[in-house]
Amino acid sequence: MQHQGRRDTAPELALRREVWRRGLRYRVDVAPIRGRRRADLVFTRAKVAVYVDGCFWHRCPVHATTPKANRAWWVAKLDANAARDRATDRDLDAAGWTVVRVWEHEQPAAAASRVLAAARARGRGGPGAAPARSAPSASSCAQR
Repeated sequence: MQHQGRRDTAPELALRREVWRRGLRYRVDVAPIRGRRRADLVFTRAKVAVYVDGCFWHRCPVHATTPKANRAWWVAKLDANAARDRATDRDLDAAGWTVVRVWEHEQPAAAASRVLAAARARGRGGPGAAPARSAPSASSCAQR
């Protein structure tokens, strides 16, 4: 397990390419709040954290499996992973962040749409989104 890639997995890269293509800019492999739990994509101004979860490691409801060898250890390990995910979601929610969880089997375009919707809902949606702050009009500048 120590050789499991923590970042730049194929599903994560596919999502990042799609999100970038849609005009959103983000930080990669950053802890949104203090601690060791790092998100795969982070939109700091919008306070949106995106996690791309592997079906095996995070107990996907569609594709989760449990190894037969050393079953008790694996059940405890995988259950702890899922519990840590829920704790991370609660901590981020309490700190005012929106969490988007993407399963590795999801299509990148569909997942990117969810990410874009979350970012737009928080006021930072990239191209086509409402501006966070309106620019002063020419008439208001002339009155000064």
